[in-house]
Amino acid sequence: MLLALVAACLAVGAIGGAVTATSVGSWYQQLRKPSFNPPNWVFAPVWTALYIAMAVAAWRVWRARGLEGARSALVLFALQLALNLGWSILFFGLRQIGPAMIEILILLATLVATTLAFRRIDGIAALLLVPYVAWVSFATVLTAAVWRLN
Repeated sequence: MLLALVAACLAVGAIGGAVTATSVGSWYQQLRKPSFNPPNWVFAPVWTALYIAMAVAAWRVWRARGLEGARSALVLFALQLALNLGWSILFFGLRQIGPAMIEILILLATLVATTLAFRRIDGIAALLLVPYVAWVSFATVLTAAVWRLN
């Protein structure tokens, strides 16, 4: 199950990366960005580490309670994973910064709910999501700044 979860999370990352690649070298380069925008090379290793941590967190929850016992927490996990991909599609694929801003707020709320649901089942699983919550919080601020500047 751990390998399946890692594969699923990395697959979402790969799809998101493919969508991102359609714009990162062209449209995204032309956008005005805030001074705190990280260099492009930072994103791939950070996201890879986050996707692996997310998979391990979900696995710990599944292992602690099984699918039936952790169903609501794992549904939240799947929803936030879909929203994660949705942001890449909206922002980079469709180049819709405003809708991406709304979507990332929904992602962040869903991610916090997922983290809290995981905490009720396995504290370490919740801790594994904290860097992801921090990164999505930063990405939310970054998206808002790019939206405001453009």
